[in-house]
Amino acid sequence: KDLRPPVISLALSPGSGLSMAVLIQMTVAGKSFIGGNMEITLAANLTGTSRLWQDPAGIPSFSLKNCHVALISIKTNLPSSMLPKVMSKFLNSTLQKVLPGLLCPAVDAMLNLVNAKFTAMTSEIPLGTAGTLQYTLLNPPVVTEASIELDLKTILHQKEGKEVDLPTDQPSLASLPPKKDAATQLILSANFLSAELSILAASFNLDISNNMVLGLPPLVTTMLGELIPEISTVLPPSQPVVIEMREAKAPVVTITPDKSFVQLFSTAEFRVSPSDSAPESLFVLDVHSNLEAQFAIAEEKLQLSLALQRRLPARSAVGGSHHFVFQELPLEGVLADIIHVAYVPSIN
Repeated sequence: KDLRPPVISLALSPGSGLSMAVLIQMTVAGKSFIGGNMEITLAANLTGTSRLWQDPAGIPSFSLKNCHVALISIKTNLPSSMLPKVMSKFLNSTLQKVLPGLLCPAVDAMLNLVNAKFTAMTSEIPLGTAGTLQYTLLNPPVVTEASIELDLKTILHQKEGKEVDLPTDQPSLASLPPKKDAATQLILSANFLSAELSILAASFNLDISNNMVLGLPPLVTTMLGELIPEISTVLPPSQPVVIEMREAKAPVVTITPDKSFVQLFSTAEFRVSPSDSAPESLFVLDVHSNLEAQFAIAEEKLQLSLALQRRLPARSAVGGSHHFVFQELPLEGVLADIIHVAYVPSIN
């Protein structure tokens, strides 16, 4: 009873793992050998070392190498005259035998909790319904006096099970940002984030209709005719228009010390969508969007949100039921507004 909160000191053992010292203070109560109740108040120092290694499945794992318990002090509620030296030695030797079996399993339990985190870290993570992500150790863990370095390999699979090729070149540790004291840092490369977004790109497809662009000019053929006089003569009046946004190439992530960006390469197909007949394709534009990326961490997950920074000039592409020659410039402002109001929120 009266088990006080332990005082724990941890230190990294370079090239090995973790060393710990735990000051434990408790009171043990029981029947006295002379009758009545006896209480023993003791203080003990538990020291242990653990090894950090890579198991056959490529998962980092802590294992307890040794655990020792040294008694610092023993006090009882028995009068000193009734506690001869032989009994004192008996208590001391008994406690020395009992305490390691009582306390060392707690260290094992603590290490198992950490190992469970490692196992969860290396399990397959679903990326929505688009594919999966998995981390495995590329090299054995490196323990220094200041930190533990885990060099991870990332494995990306598409929904069909095909593995996504990732660049194999690894940045040198000297090129990475300086480590913050008492913090865990996960360094992700722009190439990896680009590959991850490439898996999700199919979910960026969106059909944008008039009810999704509230606050903007109505998405109807009359609006298109006013912006592009060259096509006004072939457009049916006041018919709803649908813009089909489709990802044409894999997104590209760019990271700088100040800001991060995601470039999207899309096609925007403008289709007339009459209520009484099938949609008819008018024309297709290639759209290159530059979006500023903001990162945040919530509930152990990396969150990414995008905001339209600028949209590079759109170019007309082959397609549609008609072949038009027109200047896209008048359409670019409206298209940028539509991307900002409807497309980017859908991606986020």
